[in-house]
Amino acid sequence: MKKVANFLAALLATGTMLTGCAMANDDNTGHAHIVSPKHYTLLLENENVLVLKMTLQPGEEDTWHKHNAETVYFEDGGKAIIKTADKAMTLEIPDGYVMWHDEWEHQVKNIGDSTITAIIVEAK
Repeated sequence: MKKVANFLAALLATGTMLTGCAMANDDNTGHAHIVSPKHYTLLLENENVLVLKMTLQPGEEDTWHKHNAETVYFEDGGKAIIKTADKAMTLEIPDGYVMWHDEWEHQVKNIGDSTITAIIVEAK
């Protein structure tokens, strides 16, 4: 129940933030749910936000993709490598972790032994 409460608080805060700064950009080219549909499920799309669910099984990696400004709630964390154009980071992501990131391009690989799941709320 605590996970759900934390997620709802993060979602509410993000929705408030994104409504005030939504961009007029309907071009989804290169976005996670377009280029890596096996790992990203579109939960909601409107004029302000995309809400995605990411699922990476152990050993899986998604396709290089981009996000606009985003808040990510890791329902189930794990060990991952996140590659950007100029570096690769190995992270131990705890369950329930919430992060915010400005627009970026990257690729994620699950190098742990458990499934990583996250809910992503992204500005349009």
